Amino acid sequence: MITIKQLNYALAVDKTRHFKQAAERCSVSQSALSTAISELESQLKTQIFERNNKKVLVTPVGAMILDKARAINLGVNELYQLCQSQNAPLGYPMSLGVIPTIGPYLLPKVLPEVREQYPDFQLTIIEEQSNVLVEKVRRGDIDTAILALPYAIEGLHAFTFWEEDFFVVTHRTDKLAGYGEITSEQLQEAPLLLLKDGHCLKDHALAACKFQPSEMKHSLSGTSLNTLVQMVAGRMGTTLVPEMALNQLIDDNAEIKAIHLNEPGPHRKIAFITRLNYANYAGIANIELLMALFRRQLHQGS
Repeated sequence: MITIKQLNYALAVDKTRHFKQAAERCSVSQSALSTAISELESQLKTQIFERNNKKVLVTPVGAMILDKARAINLGVNELYQLCQSQNAPLGYPMSLGVIPTIGPYLLPKVLPEVREQYPDFQLTIIEEQSNVLVEKVRRGDIDTAILALPYAIEGLHAFTFWEEDFFVVTHRTDKLAGYGEITSEQLQEAPLLLLKDGHCLKDHALAACKFQPSEMKHSLSGTSLNTLVQMVAGRMGTTLVPEMALNQLIDDNAEIKAIHLNEPGPHRKIAFITRLNYANYAGIANIELLMALFRRQLHQGS
């Protein structure tokens, strides 16, 4: 009979493409892992992996088997979580993804309070861009992720816990620094500094201003919000920063000024995303608990 252990070993080999590394990952000997996978292939009467001394390949039918194994593994994990849900709030581990334009600005505000109230809560945090995190949630590699919406998350649940606007950050000597509010029309002539493609913040900033990417002929790009703000301080242009990040990015920097973007908002929404099944059992109770805690901390810091 096929066992969960065999499937986990096979998934470990798929992830590492190396039998020795997979065995170390599973804390078993290489021979025990190889034997288990050989037994699995014998029971299925098909070959999952092609292996030689140099590399491991997945056969076409093996790829389909591994997809099924992931689904089974996910179902088993959810079964355990369902049983553990009778324990105290945040009583079992959670893996959380967060995007780079949220993590550095949200986590310092909320994690100390999480640790204070739930000292035994085991939280693993992964920082990646939105497209990577959405796929990780879908595959069950992580439990949930914090994204900025709108974003394409078909087939997943979204639980919004914060809304915010953008602020225009410009050099104190720039003519824009004299305004109390700035419209997108006033921004059109400014050299606009944006994040590189792949960061959803760029899309949200353009959408808030009703700008098309093709219109941004004079824009420059950076790899992080901190880089963009330093470019502003160096008089290279103007950028847009979400409210959540303002304190960390512009405090103690006398060279720059932040002015509210006077366009209909909120300009972005912050939400937890989860799989549908995750939201159907007690996992959602923990999400709701974290959302309430996050809101309190964000309000205190605003």
